[in-house]
Amino acid sequence: MKININTKRFIYLISPNKIYNQNSFYIELEKILKSKKIYFFQLRLKKHKEKQIIQIGKKVGSICKKYKTKLIINDNPFIAKKLNADGCHLGQKDMKLYKAKKIINNKILGVTCHNSKKLIKKVINSKPTYIAIGAFFRSRTKKIKYRADINLLKYVKKMTKIPVVTIGGINNKNYKKLLLNNANFLAISGYIWNNKKYKPHEAIEKLK
Repeated sequence: MKININTKRFIYLISPNKIYNQNSFYIELEKILKSKKIYFFQLRLKKHKEKQIIQIGKKVGSICKKYKTKLIINDNPFIAKKLNADGCHLGQKDMKLYKAKKIINNKILGVTCHNSKKLIKKVINSKPTYIAIGAFFRSRTKKIKYRADINLLKYVKKMTKIPVVTIGGINNKNYKKLLLNNANFLAISGYIWNNKKYKPHEAIEKLK
């Protein structure tokens, strides 16, 4: 599946690791997606069992369809297939890209490449839908092992036409730097869900 890189929807929103109150989460998600800034929504529930992920994923899927947002499942192509999601995101410790392609066929498949030129070159040859690189800034969402910089972003953009998703500590104060250097999408989580100043739908409005 091809994705539209010439879109005003530049945000790749990642869910919290755990959803404590499902009803309030669904209400907030609707408010966020109404902004029409979210191209992808990744369901990344590290602290839920598969049965719960599928149950939440069904509701999230219907909300994403309503607002024309691509639903991506983190790590697990089998769950992506069960939910008929738009695609799956793979980390370096997850299933190989060619195996995932056999499971979800022509759907979206993105791959994390951290800050490694070696991984980027290897992944490009496997033809993913997009490449994710980072972390570009300090993040409260997860411990950072790999730090990327603007030079790496420029390198990837010269190397390939495959869309690039940048990740890591992106917020309303630093996001424009990445867009100005031709990042196609900005993966954001903590700034939205763990913001002490703004509610999630208010935080989205600060990204213009």
